[in-house]
Amino acid sequence: MLTFLRRHCLAAMTLGAMCSSAFAADTHDQTLYNSLAHAAPELNPQALQSALNAMQCAVNSGAKQAERLAVIDYSQPSTARRLWIFDLREKSLVLRDLVAHGQKSGENFATQFSNRVGSYQSSLGLFRTQESYQGSHGYSLRMDGLEPGFNDRARDRDIVIHAADYVNPLWSERQGRIGRSQGCPAVRPQVARQVIDKLKDGQFMFSWYPDQHWLKASAYLNCRPHLGTDILTANGN
Repeated sequence: MLTFLRRHCLAAMTLGAMCSSAFAADTHDQTLYNSLAHAAPELNPQALQSALNAMQCAVNSGAKQAERLAVIDYSQPSTARRLWIFDLREKSLVLRDLVAHGQKSGENFATQFSNRVGSYQSSLGLFRTQESYQGSHGYSLRMDGLEPGFNDRARDRDIVIHAADYVNPLWSERQGRIGRSQGCPAVRPQVARQVIDKLKDGQFMFSWYPDQHWLKASAYLNCRPHLGTDILTANGN
């Protein structure tokens, strides 16, 4: 009887510890969301929550924790400042600015997305940023797409963050939108170095749009990380 009681108490203590840990994690996640939502009231709440959920799924699956998170809300027009960069430790907004979408994704609004080489369309989902480099667009940042079928060909497509003169609000006065890229999330030259330096070397970037196929099939939105584990492992994420 004594042995049974000891086992029962041990099980109860273990369960209590697990519940406390889960509660603490949930509380932390909610606190982070609340802080970032307060810092970025114009960001679609679904986009922010999806970004945090996808990032946490990746971390729980073995990805290293990041210091910063970038969110692009492609449901907003190109004329809006639809790129947000957050400091996850300080739970604060670092920068909000313009970002381009691909030429074949749409005019002022992006409505079509692709993972195909040569599509000239933007891609959706969770990315892991990697190394900065000097390329044809100057100081640029490479990324790895973590979502099979949606953005995992980012390297093959040369999808990078770079400066572009056409990311300019003056363009919208002439043609109703800023300029478009070949699929890259290009930014204004005036903020490019800041954006790249804040995001390089293993941060997360998340591109959101209410695309029903992606919402249902995304490995990280639905937390089926085994679908993307090989990508995480291959790139040391």
